[in-house]
Amino acid sequence: MRIEIAEDVRRKLRSALRGAGRREIGGVLMGEQLEPGHFRIIDLSIDTETGGRAHFVRSPEAHAVALDAFFERTGKEYHRFNYLGEWHSHPRFPVTPSSQDISSMAELVHSERGIDFAVLLIVKLHWWRTVASSCTLFRRNANPLPVGILEA
Repeated sequence: MRIEIAEDVRRKLRSALRGAGRREIGGVLMGEQLEPGHFRIIDLSIDTETGGRAHFVRSPEAHAVALDAFFERTGKEYHRFNYLGEWHSHPRFPVTPSSQDISSMAELVHSERGIDFAVLLIVKLHWWRTVASSCTLFRRNANPLPVGILEA
């Protein structure tokens, strides 16, 4: 799997991370399938309210509104534009999934929601300019896998 992050999404992330400082923030990732196994993150929701110094759990209700608006904007072409996964920041820690992150994402893809796969993007502002990141793929009945992030 390959993931690209659109430049306007990178700018949005940098701005949100600057505003959050040392507090964790996050949300959902919305993307476009460019070809099988190749996706571009074209939007994301940002929850700046529920994060703490070392923990983030998103509010599903707040992000449902963002997803609904995304589906309306993209003409409800679910096969091309859809939910890709989750993102959150690790301002005080490495940009690798914690055991709690892995557990939450595994629960998401193994639940009854019908989600076959989801990615987890973890980000951190480096020197107030650059976004350091990692991306991990979670699939049903499979171990998590690192995903390469391409420049869009």
